[in-house]
Parts: sequence; C-alpha cells; structure tokens
Amino acid sequence: MAVDAFPGLGKTTSVLAFARDFHQREIEESGAFTSQGHERIPVCRVGLTGNTGMKDLNRAMLEFFGHPGQMRGTTAQFGRRVLDCVLSCDVRLVVLDDLHFLKWGQKSGIEVSNHLKWIANEFPVTLLMVGVELAKKGLFGEGTNGRDTALAQTGRRTTRLGLRPFTIDTEAGRREWRQMLLALEQRVVLTGKQPGMLADDLSDYLFARSTGHIGSLMTLINRSCQRAVRTGAERLDQELMDRVKNDEASEAARLELQAALERKRLTSRPRPRSRRPA
Repeated sequence: MAVDAFPGLGKTTSVLAFARDFHQREIEESGAFTSQGHERIPVCRVGLTGNTGMKDLNRAMLEFFGHPGQMRGTTAQFGRRVLDCVLSCDVRLVVLDDLHFLKWGQKSGIEVSNHLKWIANEFPVTLLMVGVELAKKGLFGEGTNGRDTALAQTGRRTTRLGLRPFTIDTEAGRREWRQMLLALEQRVVLTGKQPGMLADDLSDYLFARSTGHIGSLMTLINRSCQRAVRTGAERLDQELMDRVKNDEASEAARLELQAALERKRLTSRPRPRSRRPA
C-alpha cells in the first residue's frame, strides 16, 4: 500500500494512528510475547532520507529493533538480520515514511525499489509506504527500459491511497468540516472553552486560515491554545487568533479565500437538517 498525497494533509499522522491501533489490537489479541518468548512487535516504522540506499534501509530497520549487529556487516547480512527480527518479533506491518526523499531515477533509488520487492516477497508483512507525489516521482511508473521496468513492478504490486484537503463547495464537504471541528473541540483543554467555540463561532475563520489543510489547522490551533494559556484568556476567538502566525503556505493562500467567505460567496457551515414530518 502507498499513501500518496500533498504535504500538510495528515498522511504521517493518519498512518501512525492506524499503526498504533493495529499494534495495540495485536498485543491484546496475541499477547506481548510470541510462543518462542520473543517480544511481539507488530509494527516496524522507518523514516527515509534522500541518501537512503539498501544498506541504509536495512540498518535503519535494525536500529528500530535495537539489534546489536546494526553497525557492522554487508548489505546481505543486514537483510538477513532484519528478516530474523521480523520473524522472531512477529511483525505484521512495515511502515516506510518519507519515501519521496528517494531519488528514483538514480542508482540508489532503483536499488531500494528492488529491495522493497524483496521485502514484499520474503517478509510475511504488509508494506505501507508514505510520501508526497510518489506517482510523479516515478514509484508507479511504467516503461520499457531496464530502470522503468523495475519501477513498473512496484506499480503493479502497490495499491495507491490518497488524502485530500477539506472542501466546502458541497454540502457533504461542509458537514465533514463541521464534524472535524466538533471532534477538535472535545480535545481542546482550556478552562474557558464552550460548545461551538470552533464549529460555530470560528468555522469560516478557521477554514480561511488553514485553507482546509489539517496540518495548517492543527498548527494554528496548537499555537493559539498556547497563547490563550499564556495570556490567561483560556478560550479561542478571532481576536486572539489574529495575533497568531500560521505556516507560510496557508498565510499566502488566505486572503482570497477569506474575502469570499466574508462576502458570503462561500460558507463552511452546512445547512440545518430539515425535520421529517411525523
């Protein structure tokens, strides 16, 4: 599986939440130790960099397991040690984050692509990859020459999943946005908070400030909560949040969207549900 979407949409957060729930469920169902007495580790998560090669990837996985043989050995030896850890710890899910850092057109990218196919063949796990614009970078690319064919095999074996920003141009999108704000309200820890503080009072404002991107929204709310605590306001409102800077991308795209919301050409608020006649 590959989660492929633009930055700021919550890819890593969503995948880590899923991995955490999966890990906890496996431990609850099967116990903290395997039948051979090894620690059960259902999920292995590794972050990649632009210089990651086959040996680096194997070493990073060994480091995750705390294996003492992570510093010395050949690429093949590292690979066998990783496989032993996966089998011994009953790993079911391997998460590879920031896959877009790899240079797919270069030698190291082709090597890692081939290595991922080896993992998919030999490891009894589900491989979950996370990255930005993986399709454009060539992970799923088809072709006829040697390099393209190697990557094309990954495309044939991989199911691509996407994430999108919140939108308010449909009633379903507006309801989705409201439900998310209601969920966030429950997690805000301020003594002056009240029902509807986000979903009713700040719905349009928050959409304009975040442009529907969950990463930008969470940055804004976290910084605003910190200011609310420091100033003693203990609640969120537009006056307080106007003094809080958000990330550059959302600030740059904010003005046009905010103007449309203020002129009532757009709204983030869903229509009230009509009551059915008795």
